[in-house]
Amino acid sequence: MEKVDKPAVRWVEISAEQAGQRIDNFLLRLLKGVPKSRIYRLLRKGEVRVNRSRARPEYRLQSGDEVRIPPVRVAAPGEAAVPSSHTLQRLGEAILYEDERLLVLNKPAGMAVHGGSGVSLGVIEGLRALRPQAPFLELVHRLDRDTSGCLLIAKRRSELRTLHELLRAGRVDKRYLLLVKGDWRQGPHKISAPLRKNLLQGGERMVRVDPQGKPAQTDFGFLELYPDASLMEAELRTGRTHQIRVHAAYAGHPLAGDEKYGNLDFNRRMRGMGLKRLFLHAHFVAFHDAERDRNIQVSAPLSDDLRNLIQQFEQLPDKGRNTR
Repeated sequence: MEKVDKPAVRWVEISAEQAGQRIDNFLLRLLKGVPKSRIYRLLRKGEVRVNRSRARPEYRLQSGDEVRIPPVRVAAPGEAAVPSSHTLQRLGEAILYEDERLLVLNKPAGMAVHGGSGVSLGVIEGLRALRPQAPFLELVHRLDRDTSGCLLIAKRRSELRTLHELLRAGRVDKRYLLLVKGDWRQGPHKISAPLRKNLLQGGERMVRVDPQGKPAQTDFGFLELYPDASLMEAELRTGRTHQIRVHAAYAGHPLAGDEKYGNLDFNRRMRGMGLKRLFLHAHFVAFHDAERDRNIQVSAPLSDDLRNLIQQFEQLPDKGRNTR
């Protein structure tokens, strides 16, 4: 019988490039294939040590820190899911912008940003397979699986830190296009309603407006009126799960194709016009990096299916249509 080597304790010294990240995020990246619940259990039990002391999940690593990594079995290379050539081609064609620090992807709808929760692999795993020589590729933020559009990927640890600081300060301009039910020319367009996550039977994640929830604000802007539908633009002032979808439904204008928070009759009508997905697209992202004196602005075009739906609406009789 072949002898299998047991994992051993490791000590990792944190470099300047690795400094600044939370210990839990560091472990999640280092211990690929280890469930998140296992990572937090290791921290809670004190099996992970920083400079020989216990560390809370929110501890931010410093350059020179020594991190004790306990014996944990990670997925062997042969056990990892391998993206298909078609997936790699899609991701390669979806790159909108790239420089030595940053990559911006037009994420396809239906593709998760990372593996987990029943998904074998996502965008970030696919990009790492597409760029095996890249020393660092990490998600800056997330998009829901059903949402398409601009997704920021850091190619350096320092870029990840910079963009996280800009996001926390509200200095990243992210805008979404969405199609909603009804005439939303009149307000309210600034929705400020706290959101709270709930788990229903079967483990389905739902988000509700709840006074006990976390503060959330979305600014909606009217673009175009169609028969019983409005094309809108949304800007996030906070970044809560399903925020745009829940706030739009709360305002009485659920998104087209939203099977979780939407309107059954409206969705049925949209399917009849060929819509097979959520109409939510991150169409624009911009930020100014003062430290490096760089301005980044990237736009993501609508996919063919969303553009075809808009073209169908534009060909309908002009009954009450109005642009801003």
